[in-house]
Amino acid sequence: MRDVFSRLAPFIQDYIYFNNWKALRPIQVAACNLILDTDDNILLSSGTASGKTEAAFLPILTDIYEKPAKSVSVLYISPLKALINDQFIRIEDMLKETDIKVTKWHGDVAQNVKTKLIRNPKGIIQTTPESLEAMLMRNSGNILRLFSDLRYIVIDEVHYFMNDDRGMQLLCVLERIQRIIKSEPRRIGLSATLGNYDIAKKWLNSGTNRRCIMPNIEEEKRKIRLGVKYYELEEKEGNLSILDYYNDLYKYTLNKKSIIFSNSKAEVEENIAHLKKIAKERKTKDIYYVHHANISNILRKQAEEQMKNEEENAVTGATVTLELGIDLGKLDRIIQTGSPFTVSSFVQRLGRSGRRGQPSEMLFLFKEEKEDKPKEFYEEIDFEFIKCIAIIELYVKERWIETMEKNDLPYSLLYHQTMSYLYSMGAVSPKELAKYILTLGVFKKVSTEDYKNLLKYLLEKDELEKDEEGNLLIGRSGEIKVNSFNFFSVFTTPIEYSVRNSSQEIGTVQMPYQIGQQFSLAGFTWKVVDINEEKRQIFVKKVGGISKIAWNDDGNIFINTKIMKKMRDVLKSNEEYKYLNKDALEKLKELRNIGKMTGIIENKVITLGKGIYGIVPWLGTKEIIALEFSLKEEGINGKTYYRAGIPIFILIENKSDLDINIDKEYLEDVLEKLKTKNIDKTKFKIPDLLQKSGKYNNMIPKELLHKQFIEDCIDVEGMKENL
Repeated sequence: MRDVFSRLAPFIQDYIYFNNWKALRPIQVAACNLILDTDDNILLSSGTASGKTEAAFLPILTDIYEKPAKSVSVLYISPLKALINDQFIRIEDMLKETDIKVTKWHGDVAQNVKTKLIRNPKGIIQTTPESLEAMLMRNSGNILRLFSDLRYIVIDEVHYFMNDDRGMQLLCVLERIQRIIKSEPRRIGLSATLGNYDIAKKWLNSGTNRRCIMPNIEEEKRKIRLGVKYYELEEKEGNLSILDYYNDLYKYTLNKKSIIFSNSKAEVEENIAHLKKIAKERKTKDIYYVHHANISNILRKQAEEQMKNEEENAVTGATVTLELGIDLGKLDRIIQTGSPFTVSSFVQRLGRSGRRGQPSEMLFLFKEEKEDKPKEFYEEIDFEFIKCIAIIELYVKERWIETMEKNDLPYSLLYHQTMSYLYSMGAVSPKELAKYILTLGVFKKVSTEDYKNLLKYLLEKDELEKDEEGNLLIGRSGEIKVNSFNFFSVFTTPIEYSVRNSSQEIGTVQMPYQIGQQFSLAGFTWKVVDINEEKRQIFVKKVGGISKIAWNDDGNIFINTKIMKKMRDVLKSNEEYKYLNKDALEKLKELRNIGKMTGIIENKVITLGKGIYGIVPWLGTKEIIALEFSLKEEGINGKTYYRAGIPIFILIENKSDLDINIDKEYLEDVLEKLKTKNIDKTKFKIPDLLQKSGKYNNMIPKELLHKQFIEDCIDVEGMKENL
């Protein structure tokens, strides 16, 4: 450590002494050497709270202190404004003894702050992909002034960006900036959860000519404590009721600083409303908060501050908004209601607890409401519960995390970047436009012919128009879109209504509740007293009781085949997992018995009724879609049955486009044949409504949307390999 410490700038050394650091962590030592001794892009991947931010900034700040830049020297990019605000405090604290300034640049920052930086560009900018896009479109003339001597680009939460349209947008924007300033600043990527380092390096390098390296360090093994509890809820005397579930949720968070993660905002609201009610009945302090995308900034910040307060306990119900790296200090316990969507999500959430040498602690709670009416066997199996066990097993025993999904034909983003570039440039010839856009790294697999078809389509829709010289510029319809504040983002933002209690903004909802109606938001129940349809404002007053609320939560999660195979292994095994409580273990035994009795574990084809069959391939989402279309090519029409987003089986009835008799034996023969058949997925007939999600899909010709779906959502080779 001594050698590395001596290389750091004096103010950094003072900062380390003042904060009583006993030693630099291994990742910080390694990062200092790589950043100060090489000219490469660098990927820093280690667990939550391992010191990645300092690992990047200690040497970066040393470098720009010793060799001051003539412009902004560091560009820090985060997926969340809340994370920017959190890191701002940490970085500003490091810089208080210097004249290096750090500036937040996003929608909540006053224009005069941005103007001041444009006039005197220096230091560090912290921003989001959307704010960078806005900067390129509306301040393109100032890009060279701001970044002419840009040295470093720090991208936080790389894993979040890699599997997202925002990540591809970010890569486009960075490459466009590089072209303006005619240099390639070094990129430093930070991540806690990566399944494939080579893919992450390739992503980070996109649009640059640098190589990417990462430190080879052995991470400290962190102890983890896991528990899974299962509740069968019945309204019968002597059995568990819904109140027992919430009473236990209260008990498990009592005197604990905790986050309760749920997969829907509605469930977050329901959990916190019940906890507040129980605390009131038991005369304990109300320490319960809500944190999700529809809560106002002020209330989200209040929740964050309470979680950071080391003097008092706090419990916050959250979705993905607290999954990322906002420093909340020492958390005692993480609770997850239901299963995380992915292994990556599980690892992120687990890592929120156990800081400062303590074990990471996570408890999973499942509830099943029993019904008297008979069910099909596949409705009796709690596949989400099985998936949770599979996720735990894959990470704890194999340290496996999903590889990020590839997106080779991002046509919605192609439209967006075309319009953004034309907005900033004015009229551009079709040839020059294609040369500029199609050489951006994320569009390298888009053909010139496809782009020509897109531009022709946009001309027909008045999104684009031609001037007298044949140059392309934004048309009348396009002007409306690019001049909207919502254009800067590439994710869909639904129409929402602002909810206000007097002058206080509570958050937003997606439906116009009528006067007199009640709904829950931010952990409280509200009654509508007035509504302004024109301004989309709902005025409310706080009332007692517990109410429901509904959102159109995104459920577009692709399940990996490895998770599906592990779910089958869990059902097939006799292992009694130590983290399951008695009720959870009994439930698992019951589900294993159903699995064996129905044949879904050992048989690829099962009989569901007279002339009705189910193909149970235990394939991931992309592979089962491939199987469904491959069967159609054989004249067999089937529909995939999903449960909680999990592809369970393909339902087949004895009907065919061909003159064949479909039975169990016939289907088994077809599946065997498909393993070795040469299948051309480009010949699949994709329905118009079946599309990969994209904000600007309505700007894309149908044939391109079909092509995109086939390329990015159908894995034929994976299907054949895993059948």
